[in-house]
Amino acid sequence: MQKPVLGVGLVGAGFMGRCHANAFRTVGGLFDLPRRPALAVLADISDAAAQRNAAALGFARATADWSALTADPEVDVVAVTAPNVLHEPIVLSAVAAGKAVYCEKPLSTTAASARRMTEAAQAAGVPTLVGFNFLRNPMIRLARQIVAAGEIGEITGFRGRHAENYMARSDAPHSFRTDPHGGGALADIGSHVISLARYLVGPITRTSASCRTIFPDRPRAPGASETAPVEVDDMTHALVTFASGAEGSIEANWAATGRTMDLSFEITGTRGAVAFSQERMNELLLWSGMSGRSGFTRIEAGPEHPPYGAFCPAPGHHLGFNDLKVIEVAELIQGIGGTGPLFPDFREALAVQETVEAMQRSSARRMWEDVRAA
Repeated sequence: MQKPVLGVGLVGAGFMGRCHANAFRTVGGLFDLPRRPALAVLADISDAAAQRNAAALGFARATADWSALTADPEVDVVAVTAPNVLHEPIVLSAVAAGKAVYCEKPLSTTAASARRMTEAAQAAGVPTLVGFNFLRNPMIRLARQIVAAGEIGEITGFRGRHAENYMARSDAPHSFRTDPHGGGALADIGSHVISLARYLVGPITRTSASCRTIFPDRPRAPGASETAPVEVDDMTHALVTFASGAEGSIEANWAATGRTMDLSFEITGTRGAVAFSQERMNELLLWSGMSGRSGFTRIEAGPEHPPYGAFCPAPGHHLGFNDLKVIEVAELIQGIGGTGPLFPDFREALAVQETVEAMQRSSARRMWEDVRAA
């Protein structure tokens, strides 16, 4: 029998938009899904860009008006990969039209905005998913299983970092990321390590943070000689306390010279530890604490770590970044079809944003801050 179609509308065709499009095109050949995705409409910044990118990415139609996309009867799920500041109006329009929403992280630029989106989606009863795609790594899920099963004992500490170098030069220009509404390094990439911390250890309840702007001015545009002040952080360090009583630290840094994707963590327990870095994303390190077995053991990703086997029947052949997005889209479609959970949803993304803002408040006030409940 032909599976029912899930019409996909994509807003934005930049780096993440192309990842989304690739995932929707690919997912049906790898996963048994309740609905068949069809690339219906792409919205972009202009008619010319929309037409060009729709043809390149395989969408049936194109528009420069995202509100036409959210209202389109052939669109069942709206994927939002536009700049952060545009998330709220697009999402609220999609929710009002009764569409499922798949939004890139961060959900919005403030917790107040994220809360409005969360409450609107909940009131409308529409499915939601937020693109914290690093959670889809089979090695991250294995780490969660190890922690939840008590294999490393009671969790005592978490040390997490998301460090990249794409803003490590003073001549790196302003973009939507450095706009005050973009949130800076903490909201842009720090939200990823916060999501990992919550997923693996649990809610963060208190924090003491320091947000620092390394380069006070940047060029207004690529190649421009005129500069403008930077009003967001390039680097944040935070101490955190979890609801469980565990404590730790989190770093977000987009000016980390030499680092390309150091999304990493180490979790210590009373009987062992686990460690991971996205720069070696197909490996998890486990220290069991057993007598005579000192040191970390490397666990290599393979078919015994679902859903790795959907991509390759042999270990050591490695998943990549885009594969994580394919896994995420598979779970999105399963959730919309009622055959699986939708996580992280808007409520979880709101909790991440509340944690970001508690860190920002702490830095501004130079004191410990409680994280507001989502």
